Amino acid sequence: STLDLHGYKSKPAQHALHEFLLWCVAQGKRCVRIIHGKGRGAHDAAPVLKSIVNHWLREQPQVLAFCSAPPDDGGTGAVYVLLKRIA
Repeated sequence: STLDLHGYKSKPAQHALHEFLLWCVAQGKRCVRIIHGKGRGAHDAAPVLKSIVNHWLREQPQVLAFCSAPPDDGGTGAVYVLLKRIA
């Protein structure tokens, strides 16, 4: 499953991420992709969602690990997330 956060503002993105992760865990999904983008639309500013998604994922108890996706799957504009199994 994939969540694409392109075009989201911070608060709606945080809510969408949280709901997506809860849904994925409930569905028994273990590895998902989150596309946050590379921040190229920010006109020389640092990518906002890329940094904040990293922070949010660290706070989610259902997340075991995450890493940048390979180039064919979004590269540094996306992350793979490994989720805990429901006991």
